Amino acid sequence: MSQQAPSPHTATLLARIEARTARIGIIGQGYVGLPLALVFAEAGFPVVGFDVDPVKIEALNRGESYIRHIGPERVGEARAALHPDGGPLFQATSDFGLLAKCDAVLICVPTPLGRHREPDLSFVHDTTREIAARLHPGQLVVLESTTYPGTTDEEVQPLLEAGGLRTPSDFFLAFSPEREDPGNPDFSTRTIPKLVGGVNPESTQVAAALYGAAVDRVVALSSSRVAEAAKLLENIYRSVNIALVNELKMTFDPMGIDIYEVIEAAKTKPFGYQAFYPGPGLGGHCIPLDPFYLSWKAAEYGEWTRFIDLAGEVNTRMPRWVVGKVQEALNEEGKSLKGAKVLVLGLSYKPDIDDDRESPSYEIIELLQARGAKVAYCDPYFPETPETRRHRLGLRSVPPSAREFGSYDCVVLSTAHAEFRDSRLYGGVRLVVDTRDVVQPEWGPRVVRG
Repeated sequence: MSQQAPSPHTATLLARIEARTARIGIIGQGYVGLPLALVFAEAGFPVVGFDVDPVKIEALNRGESYIRHIGPERVGEARAALHPDGGPLFQATSDFGLLAKCDAVLICVPTPLGRHREPDLSFVHDTTREIAARLHPGQLVVLESTTYPGTTDEEVQPLLEAGGLRTPSDFFLAFSPEREDPGNPDFSTRTIPKLVGGVNPESTQVAAALYGAAVDRVVALSSSRVAEAAKLLENIYRSVNIALVNELKMTFDPMGIDIYEVIEAAKTKPFGYQAFYPGPGLGGHCIPLDPFYLSWKAAEYGEWTRFIDLAGEVNTRMPRWVVGKVQEALNEEGKSLKGAKVLVLGLSYKPDIDDDRESPSYEIIELLQARGAKVAYCDPYFPETPETRRHRLGLRSVPPSAREFGSYDCVVLSTAHAEFRDSRLYGGVRLVVDTRDVVQPEWGPRVVRG
């Protein structure tokens, strides 16, 4: 931790936070940045949302939302509300020059993996340089993007201090991991406890005060590294346990044992067990990617994170296992996968949201196509397949109807959207490979658990 002298700016910034006059800039207006911006605006702070996508900027400034679970009324109300200084509570811009007018800047940009599972911090570095060019005394900078322990003090801090300002005497720096769960009806940005760890105690104090003015509970930690590690632990815990049930699914399958019945049986134990469920692979921005940030960093210290690597191996092979089940099921019907018409249900990585980040459905579709299948998909949240960093399918969703579903040799249920739980859709379907335990045999089709 830094041993700089106490900052004369601490009391000033704390007073501005308490008075709700501190202007907050949030870089990145996606699934993390936009809900965070709205929570601060709803708490009475003037907020500037920064993004490089002009489509997002224009939509937000019209009072519209491009994220399904964030209603346009929230954006519209934040745009219409005025701060006591006369300006709008919330505005969106691509003009990074306005960072100079912000008292606090929160970084919510992607932290993807490279081709060899190495951390790609280019978005964090580029964003930090934009802030550094406009950094002023008394400003608070918080990194929210999930990353390995040491990023905030080893990567972000030197870039910010390159211009001569130091923390905590001149500015404040902390890490506060995002904990978004899109579409979760029980928890929201405001109600999920917020972890905060600064690179020095004064930074922790100021950052905790800022978040405490907008969210229900703040948990102050001893350092930014603890905060970074805590977020990784959360995601690694899920990755390892999902890998366990995925491996057990593949183990029990040739034994004729239904993994879902096994899980339900184990759930009857009132202690010492938490249920996790198998699937076609991992999706979302966190669980498929973040554990490898720690395994990469651990190698610097001569450590081998075997649980992380094994879980990654199991989870990433699941799309191929699903495609193998499709091929096997078609063979039993006297059909070849090559030339077969296959319908994949769901492009989102989880039910009832319009978020397709790292969705295993993409790989399933591409693997089926590579083996000669004629593949279509159905997803009410995605009228057409968007271009991603790794996928360019160029497909349009087919309608969710019994007539449409019945025209395929095999239907693969990849995402358990509520729309796909309608038994009437499957009356004319001959074969379903179900990776989510949704479709029941009494609905009509032959069901293979994939």
